[in-house]
Amino acid sequence: MSSLRPFEPDDLFKFNLTNLDTLTENYDLHFYFTYLAKWPSLFNVVEGPKGEINAYMMGKMESSPDMYQHSEHYLPWHAHITALTVAPPSRRLGLAKLLTESLERAGDEYNAWFVDLFVRKSNKVATDMYRGMGYSVYRRVAGYYSDDPTGKSDGEDADDMRKPLARDKTFKHIRKKGEEHEVNPEDVW
Repeated sequence: MSSLRPFEPDDLFKFNLTNLDTLTENYDLHFYFTYLAKWPSLFNVVEGPKGEINAYMMGKMESSPDMYQHSEHYLPWHAHITALTVAPPSRRLGLAKLLTESLERAGDEYNAWFVDLFVRKSNKVATDMYRGMGYSVYRRVAGYYSDDPTGKSDGEDADDMRKPLARDKTFKHIRKKGEEHEVNPEDVW
């Protein structure tokens, strides 16, 4: 049986199977440790019975800086999924749902408006999974994922997906037909 628990520094040496996926974003050690230091209760793993990492999620609580509160791109207090990945042998077992629900509960506890995340436009499996969990596309971010270190080729678009939390009773921060609302990466904080 698998169990949900907070991420620990030693987990960095155990999650290669989970991270070795073409659709999983990989980060340097400093990035993982920053999340662990700033949002330890929102960085979680699903650990298997033999101590293996079956899935993990890096989450945080944030809002745009106050100086942007009159911008159309301002983001109010919300929960954000920075990374969520499930090891191939552990997929379709509900682990992603277990992880997202943990962040949704934390978002409600911290009085956040919504949970958001970015997913590659080409990652239809993930988009469909999130839709099945109640997320919808709020906007499309043109060229958000830039995989070319030279910057010579265009990046792949991202869907900015959101799920309203208890605070957003009128769905103020959800948009119908969000796929048709395009923004640039510099508009996203």
